[in-house]
Amino acid sequence: MFAKFFSYFIPINVVKKNSSVSTTLEVTWNNGELVLDSKNTNYSYGSLQRILRKGLKYIGYDRIRKFENVLILGVAGGSVIKTLVDEIKFKGKITGVEIDKEVVDIANKYFRLNEIKNLEIIIDDAFEFVLKTKDKYDLIIIDIFQDTKMPNFLFEDFFINRVNFLLNTEGFILFNTMVINQKDRIRNLDYKKKFDGKYSLRMYPKVEEHNELFTIKKLN
Repeated sequence: MFAKFFSYFIPINVVKKNSSVSTTLEVTWNNGELVLDSKNTNYSYGSLQRILRKGLKYIGYDRIRKFENVLILGVAGGSVIKTLVDEIKFKGKITGVEIDKEVVDIANKYFRLNEIKNLEIIIDDAFEFVLKTKDKYDLIIIDIFQDTKMPNFLFEDFFINRVNFLLNTEGFILFNTMVINQKDRIRNLDYKKKFDGKYSLRMYPKVEEHNELFTIKKLN
């Protein structure tokens, strides 16, 4: 494939389209890898896949293989799903919630998410979904961005408490955040304070420079 070969020297654009949610979406060959980007940041594969892969390693691949039900809030191109299925060999149910139908169409066409048998994609707002679902989960991955912005509701008590309610005992939350300025740092420190002794929380700063990961375990 010529595009893949030449992408080691210069990024090769495959498709660029507008989205009502993400403004601009681009699929590009970059260093031999097909990636999905928004206007100002990587959305899937590339650096984002490395970031979330690190978070999953912190939790532990062997532990994750024993889980039965994984919820992903913010699918984009589905790189974390590919890590779960292809690398970790997770066989349980994966539910992916994505508000942007255009990005799901791209994920199906270019990254073949629709071929993953144990995956269900739901087009919905993450906030609305966590209010409606009656399921419980062993792992909840939160990776919601609109370009470089994170919605405020992710850090509000009501959403946090609802996600915690949906998490099984001994389950984990993996929360990917972006820290660009002092306001973001304070926001994350305030988020950390919202978890009491019923949870074990760890922060991993400066993952791929601007990302900060949280792993949160629900204790007995």
